[in-house]
Amino acid sequence: MEQTWELLGEAAATAIRYRETLSGRPVAGPVDPAAIREAFGGELPSEPCPPGQVLEELRRAAEGGLVATTGPRFFGFVTGGSLPSATAADILAVGWDQCAGLTVASPAAAAAEQCAGEWLKALLGLPASASVGFVIGGQAANTVGLAAARHHLCAEAGWDVERDGLAGAPPVRVVASAERHATIDRSLRLLGFGTAAVEEVPAGRDGAIDTSALAEVLARGGPAIVCLQAGNVNTGACDDLRTACSLVRDHSGWSHVDGAFGLWAAASPRTAALVDGIELADSWATDGHKWLNVPYDSGFAFCARPDVHTAAVSYTAPYLVTEGGTMGPADYTLESSRRARGFAVWAALRELGRDGVAELVDRCCLLARRFAAALAEGGAEIGNDVVLNQVLVRFDDDARTDRVVDGVQREGTCWLGGTTWRGRRYLRVSVSNWSTTEADVDRSAEAILRVAASASSG
Repeated sequence: MEQTWELLGEAAATAIRYRETLSGRPVAGPVDPAAIREAFGGELPSEPCPPGQVLEELRRAAEGGLVATTGPRFFGFVTGGSLPSATAADILAVGWDQCAGLTVASPAAAAAEQCAGEWLKALLGLPASASVGFVIGGQAANTVGLAAARHHLCAEAGWDVERDGLAGAPPVRVVASAERHATIDRSLRLLGFGTAAVEEVPAGRDGAIDTSALAEVLARGGPAIVCLQAGNVNTGACDDLRTACSLVRDHSGWSHVDGAFGLWAAASPRTAALVDGIELADSWATDGHKWLNVPYDSGFAFCARPDVHTAAVSYTAPYLVTEGGTMGPADYTLESSRRARGFAVWAALRELGRDGVAELVDRCCLLARRFAAALAEGGAEIGNDVVLNQVLVRFDDDARTDRVVDGVQREGTCWLGGTTWRGRRYLRVSVSNWSTTEADVDRSAEAILRVAASASSG
């Protein structure tokens, strides 16, 4: 036990030292993947190794390949950092090593998820009666939501899709925006629909679905699964959810909202209008490791019809223990062996409270607008209306823009990625971290403009 104390103490100390350096260290820089792979070793050694030595070897091997994603100047992939309480709670979750799939396996993990789930629904303006599954991220949440939609529409047509599959099933229409996130297509592949099943609806200038075109598409046939979006991955734009969901209801369909980061707009009075009508949908997907700033991995799948939710993804076996016939945490997800990610979610919500989450959303939106203003003043083209935390930035042409992306990533002051929007290349800036300050934004904008000045067109 004394060795365990020392080992876990050193692991915690290493993590703390790393976190203490985040504001000053380069976010990333040139990396030799082969060298990092070599640092982790070749063939598996035959002899055992003392745990303390293992920890030190791991620290040394990983050091050159760590990206400061949890720091204040990482603006890629809409990735948040991790709040102090959420980080500490996740450390406890690892130490406690609870399996959160069954209530009997960890009553504490189940209770944390139940409580946090109620808080999330209230915060995001979702029906109190909705079910929630704690999944690994937006991809899994979209898959769960679309599985529930598949079950419901097939059952309405008299078909048991879980028993009989899709071969010979009544046709199920799938309607989605041309600007949908790629995880929607992946979920459709995994669920047996295939991407060719999508009836695509055009989007407007900002990337939000064209509701007039949606109405025309829905009028062509029977009930459909309609994939809507809160937070376009490039522009941050949100679909007109009230109009879209009402149209879907009028045609007896199912509305699924992919709100990986945009659903959090509901948490602030200043941005809630962007997701007006969110409560009219049938299922919702969002991430915790984005704007809620909990550690990876964390996502949530909500469903307005809990019975449909569990019918689509739960399973039974003779060895499984139920609590008086009630559903367990794994009955709302695609995983049975699940880590207790609910502890970190509970801790983050308890640390921030309703007002703190709203302030976090507001601050990130303000910082995104500050970023856009500074870059525009320096000669960059801003490619979107900054309605949330997303900023598209372009320098003259595709080639120069890509050189700026590469140069910024190598320079190390901040990190952001490139994207293609309406056939043109842009830098994509995502402000999602609780620890980002105005000084971080100003410093990062200066670095981007400095790199751009040296990346001339040609």
